[in-house]
Amino acid sequence: SIGQYFGAVPEEERIDRFLQLLDLERMHAAFDGDEIVGGAGAFTFDLSVPGGSLPCAGVTVVGVYPTHRRRGVLREMMLAQLADVHERGEPVAALWASEETIYGRFGYGIASWAGEMSIPRVWSAFAGPLERRGQVRFVSPEEAAKVFPPVWEALGRGRPGVPSRSDAWWTLRSLRIPDEEKANPRRFVAVELDGSTQAYAVYRREPGWKDGVSSAKLDVHEAIGATPQATAEIWRYLLDIDWTETITASLLPPDHPLFLLLATPRRARYRMGDSLWVRLVDVGAALSGRAYAGEGSVVFEVRDPVCPWNEGRWQVAGGEAKRTDAEADIALGADALGSAYLGAVSFDQLRAALRVEELREGAVERADALFASRPLPWCPEIF
Repeated sequence: SIGQYFGAVPEEERIDRFLQLLDLERMHAAFDGDEIVGGAGAFTFDLSVPGGSLPCAGVTVVGVYPTHRRRGVLREMMLAQLADVHERGEPVAALWASEETIYGRFGYGIASWAGEMSIPRVWSAFAGPLERRGQVRFVSPEEAAKVFPPVWEALGRGRPGVPSRSDAWWTLRSLRIPDEEKANPRRFVAVELDGSTQAYAVYRREPGWKDGVSSAKLDVHEAIGATPQATAEIWRYLLDIDWTETITASLLPPDHPLFLLLATPRRARYRMGDSLWVRLVDVGAALSGRAYAGEGSVVFEVRDPVCPWNEGRWQVAGGEAKRTDAEADIALGADALGSAYLGAVSFDQLRAALRVEELREGAVERADALFASRPLPWCPEIF
């Protein structure tokens, strides 16, 4: 039925793989009599947050049939889903928005940014010399399933916004070679440094020739490093592949090391947009589950008609969030709090956009000092 609102009818094999990754108990459906007219699902994983990780509902495949739109169907499904997430004890929900105007009214806020790069190989030099230390080698999907996960987990320890991956996720999604790629499959490479895999890349090369010269494009699906050296090594390898005119990559955060590794980052033609949207389903547990940069405190007056159990005043102090009767410093909706949660969007930005109200002078500055987090969140995969 998902094909009705996303346009393409998925093959049975794809549906079977999907059901191995998403528990059917997490799939909500809207009915008109006996007919399904919409659905909303959620993956189960942990999401890295500043200073740790929390159970998260990875909201996915949300849609309503065009025959039943504008009737409140989506709202009822989202309310049911958020109630279910709350009952499961998951403090946070996250999603990629197919349209920016849909999810704010359900308490989701833009919580990270990502962009596309298109790097002409002739402009792929680094700003400074790189002393090559690692060894790059091709690996099979089976070996990749063993050596890639620790690198991904290291990324999650270093950055918020990274979802955990199960063994099934790696096998059925991240490392699977689709049938349509069998003639020209994606490649898997690992960077070995100091006796272990410290970086990897998944990429596919699309060959082409124009006027006797290669016009091939190298499409980088994923390039992850556990250390700065390993990150530089994997990107130097990708940028040096012969017979390539352009190297493309998507979902890169605005503080990705490439911006300062490249001698001419302007040539990369970076185009940024919204990435992960976050919803605090349990404000107290979510705010208590992340780390803070200082010892100050701030009291939020939270408006949340969608999840009324979050309504009221919450004081963040000493690394915990508790209900309080103290005077509020900042008034805001759940969507704005979700935007600020991972550290990519400041309260000062939200105030400038009329999304928060500073009730006591200096409160926004104190909140930003508390919530400050670097590096910026990065979700390298659309789920």
